[in-house]
Formats: sequence, structure tokens, C-alpha cells
Amino acid sequence: MHRMLGLAAAAVLAFAVGAEAHGPARLKTEQTVVLDATPDEVWQVIGKFDDMSWHPYFASTEITPAGAPADVPEESTRILHVKADSGDPIVTEKLMSLDLGKRQYKYMITDVAVEVLPVTNYSSTLQVKDKEGKAEVVWKGGFYRGYPNNDPPAELNDDAAMAAVNDVYKAGLDALVERFGKAE
Repeated sequence: MHRMLGLAAAAVLAFAVGAEAHGPARLKTEQTVVLDATPDEVWQVIGKFDDMSWHPYFASTEITPAGAPADVPEESTRILHVKADSGDPIVTEKLMSLDLGKRQYKYMITDVAVEVLPVTNYSSTLQVKDKEGKAEVVWKGGFYRGYPNNDPPAELNDDAAMAAVNDVYKAGLDALVERFGKAE
């Protein structure tokens, strides 16, 4: 009987240690807004992978290699220059798919300093849907926190990662509301 209890306790302990050692969980977020504009009008502004001028966080966008087509997923990588007080922080993103019929593109971050955006393995979808003739912008992403091991520092934990991505999405959607107005 004691041996059975001992084995059961060992199994529970092993499971608990294994669960702790697993590491962080993938985080997900989604934000939407319905704008007082047609889906095509909004897609004209946000549907170009090589132009993030509509987003207030980015000073400029470039496609690399120079001259690569911005709408060909196999060849499209953009470098976003983040507005900053010092330095030239950048976010490098690769276009994974583009569906003009759905007014949607998917992309992933291939390079970013965690000091700029405290995430790893980030991928996202930006889409403009038709909601009764108005543009519904849906921006969703999945990612891991900036520190992949257990016991992350506060600036690289799950909360910091989620807050940073939500802040980027909110700023972009707020800029679209300012430009087009929010649908009633």
C-alpha cells in the first residue's frame, strides 16, 4: 500500500515538473473595428504590404530585396522603421499569403529585437470584411512572449507581450477610425 502511494506521488510530482518545464503557451489576440467606409476603400489603404504609412507607429516601409514585388508572398519581405526618439529600430516581416478576394494578407515577423516588440514566433492576419456595406477590419495574431524560458523578466513576460501587440493593433485601428470614421 505504501509502495502504491509512493508511486502515485512520484507520478504526480513528475507530471507537475514536466508541466512547469514545458515553457510558455502561445498567446493570441484579435481586435476589430467597423469603419464608415466601404471595404474596398479601406483595403486600398491597408492592403498594400509595402505601405504601412497609415499606421502611426511606423516612419517608413521598405521592401527587400529592393525592387521585389510587394504582392508576391515568396518574395515579399518588408522592413518597418519604427518611430523612435533614438536609433532606428526595425521590424522585419515576411508576407506568407495574400488573398485579394478576401481582402486579406498573412505575415510573420522574421526579425525584431525584443526591446522593440517583446514577442517571438509572431504571425498575424489583417483582413477587411464586408459588414452590411461597411468595412470591418479584423487584425489577429499569435505569438510567444519575448523570453522563451520559465520565470521571464517583467518586460518580456506574457502580459508585456500581450500589451505590446494589443497596443500596436489599437493604434493602427484608431488611426483608421480617425481617417474613415467609425460606423454607427
